[in-house]
Amino acid sequence: MPDKLLTISGLSAGTEEKPILHDIDLSVGAGETHVLMGPNGAGKSTLGRVIMGDPSYEVSSGSILFEGADITDLSPDKRSLAGIFLSYQAPVEVPGVPLYSFLRTICQMRPELKMNARTFRERVGEIAEQLDLDESFLTRELNVGFSGGEKKKLEMLQLLLLRPKLAILDETDSGLDVDALAIVSRGISVYLTSCSGSLLMITHNTRILERLDVDRTHVMVKGRLVADGPASLIGDIDVNGFARFEGEEAQAKEAEA
Repeated sequence: MPDKLLTISGLSAGTEEKPILHDIDLSVGAGETHVLMGPNGAGKSTLGRVIMGDPSYEVSSGSILFEGADITDLSPDKRSLAGIFLSYQAPVEVPGVPLYSFLRTICQMRPELKMNARTFRERVGEIAEQLDLDESFLTRELNVGFSGGEKKKLEMLQLLLLRPKLAILDETDSGLDVDALAIVSRGISVYLTSCSGSLLMITHNTRILERLDVDRTHVMVKGRLVADGPASLIGDIDVNGFARFEGEEAQAKEAEA
């Protein structure tokens, strides 16, 4: 088993029209909780999607290793089966796909998660209860007509059901009221304690981080990682914002030129 669960080396990526990420180096160990912060438009969500293999983005250089294996060119489904989970900032609606059938199908694709129909219903019911989620939601179409808070709860349900080795949560606290935030935070805590998984939390808001035991904090500005430090860096950002990191991004860009 490699020392690091996820290792990103010299990663640059973007779309056909625009480079977004520049020479990213980042690693996450097994059981660690990392936070990726930065102002809006810094490229944080892009990094999460590139790790997951989103075909909207093209990797121009660098590599992504997961458990020591190079996954840079793997499709999103293969990365998911390997144990990577991405929670989107704005979960998409999928008309015509019942939520219960969707959950059952993805579990059947994972040999370690296969279970008979009765056990599956019981397991989903237990998780729904933990998240204060009415089981009637399971009969509805995937995310269709759900509120923002309900969609985030459903993503937590998927997280706890799939038990991934690495969870990437993109702006999970976005748009949540106090009660919904508490429930989502509870789901994250259950994942970390019961699944012993690793977490990469992407956010620009420190509110949800108050409930996490963070190992490392990373700061991204304009597609570059410009700072890396302990959990105490979060408090500094909460007080002083991201302004001071913009100068460090400019210096990094100048050094690359």
